[in-house]
Amino acid sequence: MNKKTVKDADVSGKRVLVRCDFNVPQDDAGRITDENRILGALPTIQYLLEQGAKVILCSHLGRPKDGFDQKFSLKPVADRLNELLGGKVTLASDVIGADAKAKTAALKDGEAVLLENVRFHKEEEKNDPAFAKELASLCDVYVNDAFGTAHRAHASTAGVADYVKENVCGFLIQKEIEIMGGALENPARPFVAILGGAKVSDKIGVINNLLEKVDAIIIGGAMAYTFIKAMGGSIGASRVELDKVDLAKELLHKAAAKNIRIYLPDDDVITTRFAPDAESEIAQSMNIPDGWMGLDIGPAACKQFAAVISGAKTVVWNGPMGVFEFERFAAGTRAVAEALAQNPSAITIIGGGDSAAAVEQLGYADKVTHISTGGGASLEYLEGRVLPGIACLSDK
Repeated sequence: MNKKTVKDADVSGKRVLVRCDFNVPQDDAGRITDENRILGALPTIQYLLEQGAKVILCSHLGRPKDGFDQKFSLKPVADRLNELLGGKVTLASDVIGADAKAKTAALKDGEAVLLENVRFHKEEEKNDPAFAKELASLCDVYVNDAFGTAHRAHASTAGVADYVKENVCGFLIQKEIEIMGGALENPARPFVAILGGAKVSDKIGVINNLLEKVDAIIIGGAMAYTFIKAMGGSIGASRVELDKVDLAKELLHKAAAKNIRIYLPDDDVITTRFAPDAESEIAQSMNIPDGWMGLDIGPAACKQFAAVISGAKTVVWNGPMGVFEFERFAAGTRAVAEALAQNPSAITIIGGGDSAAAVEQLGYADKVTHISTGGGASLEYLEGRVLPGIACLSDK
């Protein structure tokens, strides 16, 4: 963690622009249905307000097509922040326009303004220098605390830092780098990675990078069938990436050469149709009959994976073990979450996305060390890629 944090900056009386991730889900009436991202941003915002900074918050929400669209307004977020922070937040009706400039200029120490959705400007995603410069002109210090968008080089996540002298990370990004970075750089061993989800192609870089770091890899979800096919197994009608079978063979050889065990499921829950109420049976993973598809790992695989997890000291998990949205095919994902929860001495990290949703949904969120706030960002971090939103920050 060699990046400066908010604690390294003198923010008292300064105008501080904070990039947050307020991309929160809402219902049709515009009510926020999950405020975890807002709550995650609070420690940084509260610290800055207590230090007497003039706080300017910015974020994107959704994917607006063309300019202002009420459906993607940050007003519900501003209202909720106002409730949580005792009326210290106002909303600007634009991002770099007259209202934003007037409201930021009128800020008193210990007050905050939230700019409108940065994606109402096409220049945001294009990382347009002129737009980034306008945004930078509003502040003296830039804080990035949006880990979920740190893998994108947009104007508010990276470009703005070119025009601000002091660029630091907030507490959320600091925690992500310290916990995930610590696990990757100096893990307590045995270090086990659990990878699931649909596609091998999404995880090639992750597997390659982790083969340099871990002691074992557990593979579940549909991506397991590409590996089982590579080992000569019969996978029936299970989802497979035929163009990645040779690559799966290579990865298996690479792991064997490094003496790293790759665990694939012993058995699967199989069915003839992709539906929540589909009838199911248990089959050996290497022998799935024609016309049948695996939608979850089986009971033997649940025990097999849980045994590996119980002996681990560091675990990183990204991707579900089956179609956990269907209750009938959620047992594998639940078994992995339970095994993590039952190993309190290990450092357990959930790498965002579906695995994070599963852990929250199954009620194990408070039993793991860390749930990453970034899906795509955590994946790229696990791949060992440079994240533009972190690279742009000042070194200590």
